[in-house]
Amino acid sequence: MLNQLESSYNCANAGQDLHELQQELESLQQTSGNPDQETTDTINRLENQIRFIKNKCEIRP
Repeated sequence: MLNQLESSYNCANAGQDLHELQQELESLQQTSGNPDQETTDTINRLENQIRFIKNKCEIRP
């Protein structure tokens, strides 16, 4: 997970960052049948980071 994303995020890193974030998200979602609050918070943060990068760098699905 990236520690901090800001408006100055460099979209040149988007491909690798998105790949890593999506892998981490998938891993958490697969291992958590009934996630605790900390895991839920981490999943939400990962989803938000993915959305931020896609919006900032104008990446469409």
